[in-house]
Amino acid sequence: MNLDRLRALHAVSVHGSVAGAAEALHVTPSGVSQQLAKLERETGHRLLEPHGRGVRLTRAGHVLAGHAGRVLAQLSAARAELDGLREAAAGPVRIGAIIAVARTVLPDALAVLAERHPALSPTLRQGEADSVFPALERGDLDIAVVESWDTAPTPMPASVSRVPLSADLVDLALPAGHPLARRRSAGLDEPLGLPWAAWTAGTTCERQLVQTLREQGVEPDIACNVADYRAQLAFVSAGLAAALVPRLGRDPVPDGVVLLPTRPPIRQRVYAVWRTGEAGPAVEACVEALQAVSAGGSGGS
Repeated sequence: MNLDRLRALHAVSVHGSVAGAAEALHVTPSGVSQQLAKLERETGHRLLEPHGRGVRLTRAGHVLAGHAGRVLAQLSAARAELDGLREAAAGPVRIGAIIAVARTVLPDALAVLAERHPALSPTLRQGEADSVFPALERGDLDIAVVESWDTAPTPMPASVSRVPLSADLVDLALPAGHPLARRRSAGLDEPLGLPWAAWTAGTTCERQLVQTLREQGVEPDIACNVADYRAQLAFVSAGLAAALVPRLGRDPVPDGVVLLPTRPPIRQRVYAVWRTGEAGPAVEACVEALQAVSAGGSGGS
């Protein structure tokens, strides 16, 4: 049975006339009459009968109007409950993040969430874009934080939406005794006489370094693959490698390391991403907390 026709019958029951029902539903009396005639054909019962100058419900009409009232009340309760879900950030929210963000931004962002939305229960999973995006698309994560270098943009799946959180520079890390260490900046095409420390082999982060250097005519000799900028800087400090390290997540810089701006500059952008069309209250609350913390601690613009 059509819901609009049940609503018309219920309105006649409540307001006592077709005209009253039409006024309450903001339609014409003839529109209400047409709906009721179709409902009678659907049910196989006569629902109205003449009464004086108007009409009244038959016994079948009263029975169906009672059911219609309960159906409409249940739908109203469902809408109210759904509206409450839209307005309240509560329950579990699963977050994925690169290690630099997990170490520097997420602790403060989760503290903001706890203060603003105590009914949320966030959990954190560290990972790179290579693992985070599939997990997001499968529904294993609700929101993720990923990075993208201008020189080697991270491919974003068509199924996700994103907002920028921060942008900062990527510097060249050299041992303090390196011949270029006293420069104010260094060209990426200059011979360094050192191998490179890079992220885990085959990942987006390693590809960012390789693609950036290849665009400058340099084929990098990678001697160290380790998924942590702090660990890469330890190898630089020991005089074993050079590295390209974003300003986000590298502090503290160990003794024996010099950081130089690059020519051309390399910029890293950090984004919050989620499945398109599924930015519910919990995801929105996470984005707001990440934006608040990132705005206060962005490494550069």
